[in-house]
Amino acid sequence: MLNNKFYWGTIRKCIVAFGNMFNNITIDRLDENNVPQKSIRVPLSYAPKQKFLARIDQISGPAEERKVEISLPRMSFEMIGINYDSARRISLMQQNRVVNSTSTTLTTQYSPTPYEIKVNLYVYTKNIEDAHQIIEQILPYFNPEFNLTVKAVPDLDLKHDLPIILDNVTFEDNYEGSLIEQRKIIWTLSFTLKTNFYGPSSKQGFIRKAITDVYNNKELSNLHGTYSVEVSPSTAQPGDTNITLVETFEGFGD
Repeated sequence: MLNNKFYWGTIRKCIVAFGNMFNNITIDRLDENNVPQKSIRVPLSYAPKQKFLARIDQISGPAEERKVEISLPRMSFEMIGINYDSARRISLMQQNRVVNSTSTTLTTQYSPTPYEIKVNLYVYTKNIEDAHQIIEQILPYFNPEFNLTVKAVPDLDLKHDLPIILDNVTFEDNYEGSLIEQRKIIWTLSFTLKTNFYGPSSKQGFIRKAITDVYNNKELSNLHGTYSVEVSPSTAQPGDTNITLVETFEGFGD
């Protein structure tokens, strides 16, 4: 079962789609009259919280030789977990089918397996006003979810909705030494991405004729008759309207 090589890039597509949502957030610098003087785009990167904080605080040698700190505000995000979503389970026998360009075969794939991907988004600022500007540009879109469309399986041109749910929002105000120089306000937004993992695809021909044997007993030892049905003309393609079904009964009533 596990000898079919395939890769749809599901996790990567979900993480990229998630990051793109927050890639163009900007904030304004205001003067004493609350008039915008400058707009600042908030940089976004994929990075664990602790490693990002280490970069912000990175020093080399004594305090007076401290390296230039990463300027704030900044944002980062990371995938923190993944788990099976039993509430969205569907029959494993369902299939997706697509007619190939040659119209002689179908590309098929069995129903996907539902999973939840947990992602945290971190907002780092030095002052409360910057944090509030960023957070207020995010929260209104999650009530409590936002839907994106992801091209899941190129072979089938299959797209699916990716619900992104905002589960929780927390913040902390950390500082070391001088409040002005070292203050860090950190907001953490926890999200759930409801995605699907698709198995390998395969190609199969069209079923143009079906044959059923009917027996008189459950041991299948006494054949009662054979019923068959086939498409006419035999070269019919999916979507054709000028077709007929030819039925044949053999052995019934003999």
